[in-house]
Formats: sequence, C-alpha cells, structure tokens
Amino acid sequence: MIRTLVLLAGAAGLIGSAEFAATSRTAVASQPLRRVDAVPFQVGEKMTYQAKVNFLNAGSASMSVEGIETIRGRPTYHTVFEVRGHVLMFHVNDRYDSWFDTASLVSLHHVQHIDESKNSADRTYDFYPERKVYVRNGVENPSVADPLDEGSFIYFMRSVPLEVGKTYEFNRYYHLDRNPVIIQVVRKERIKVPAGEFDAIVVKPIIKSKGLFSENGQAEVWFSDDSARTLLRLKSKLSFGTLYLELKDAGNNAGGGKRDEGSGNSTPSDFRSPF
Repeated sequence: MIRTLVLLAGAAGLIGSAEFAATSRTAVASQPLRRVDAVPFQVGEKMTYQAKVNFLNAGSASMSVEGIETIRGRPTYHTVFEVRGHVLMFHVNDRYDSWFDTASLVSLHHVQHIDESKNSADRTYDFYPERKVYVRNGVENPSVADPLDEGSFIYFMRSVPLEVGKTYEFNRYYHLDRNPVIIQVVRKERIKVPAGEFDAIVVKPIIKSKGLFSENGQAEVWFSDDSARTLLRLKSKLSFGTLYLELKDAGNNAGGGKRDEGSGNSTPSDFRSPF
C-alpha cells in the first residue's frame, strides 16, 4: 500500500509523455509544440491531498510551484511533489523536484528523494532535448525531443484542452519505450472533495506499465472544469483495494479557477491554451 502512495507521484503517472495529437479515437499526426504564452498556474500555488485505500486514511500529498530558477541559462518553473504516509510498520516520505522551461514546459532537470521502509534512493535526471537524451546519475539514455518527467507532466496536462469524447496521445514521456500515454476524456460531472464541491472533467489515463494507470487499473482522474484544470481526485483499482487521492486544500491557487461559494461554479482566469 505504501508503494502505491508513491505512485501518487504519478499523478505523475497520469502523466507520462508527449507530442500532442488529439482525435475522436483515431490518432492524427502530432502537431509541433508552440511557445506557451500563458499557463494555468503561478509561483506560490500549493495544493494538498488526502490519500485513502478502501476509505481508510493512508497518507497525504502536496503539489507546489516553488519559483522560477535558471537551468543551463534557461528560466524554469521549479515544482515539488511530496507524499507522506504511515501504515502499521511501513512508512513513505518522498519528494520529487522538477525544473521545466517556462516557455515550452520542456523538462530540463529532475530530482527524486525516496525514503520508504524497504526502499531508499536519490536520483538525479538531466534532460537534453536538442540531443534527445537524458542522463540519470551520470548514465546517458535515449529520450524524446520535448521531454516531460513525472513531476512536470501534470502541469503540462493542465494546459491541454480536454474535450469530452476525444482521445489524446502524448509521446513526450522522457522514457522512450513507454510512449504513447493515452488520455480518454469520458465525461463531465459535479463532485465533492474535502476542499469543496466542483464541476469536473473526468479522464482515463492508460500507460504501458503495471502501475496505477495500467490498462487493468481502470484509473480515473478528475480535473476542475475551468481554466485552472486543478487535479481534484484520482482513483485506481489495485489488487488489494481501491486507491483514492482527493484535494484537501487549494491554498494559494494563484493560477486559475476559483470556486464560487454561492453556486459552486468556478470563475475562470484569463489564459490561452498553448495548442
């Protein structure tokens, strides 16, 4: 169960890849990336989540935009995903830092600090889009032209136009052989999470893995149906039960939609999709 908490960082898994191609079901040719003129998040944004397995408390997680920092001469967003949990004698205390270009959202640097009962590791990744390679702890590996790591992909996803009935394919996950990630936009609905009630867009992510978003996991992810595209809820069926991740506090959600206390509807901020 603790290992599944780490995969929350797979809201990163929701993430995983790509050049942008959208269709009603048949994939069309990928479109070239364009400069992102505006994004639905800003420095200072922080969101916290509660994690449950079969409705039992299992831990918490948070996502934050820490600042704009320079990597190899390029301005980047520095984001942090942290997950903490404690069940019986098991614990997890993991942190994922990502630095991605402010203009294109392409990943340039990624650091993982993993502290778990039976597993601990520190991993550093550097991405070189111009050479289509990434370097992990000093070892060079093949990658893609516009890479995204587990931490940056969720922010990229929030800038994608999600239309019900369409399927999106992404071939930008830095791990070359796990592309494409498929995102099916299935419906809209109103949901209640600890942070309040929201109108949401529901998507089904499918990734070439045995984890949270495998084809057999029947995973679903709820994004707010406004310009903020806030991650509201994640659900996945596992061998021992169902995992839930739900928004507990939006904090300084400076990047977009604000829930209207009277109607519960979100008021979108002004931003243009990069596509």
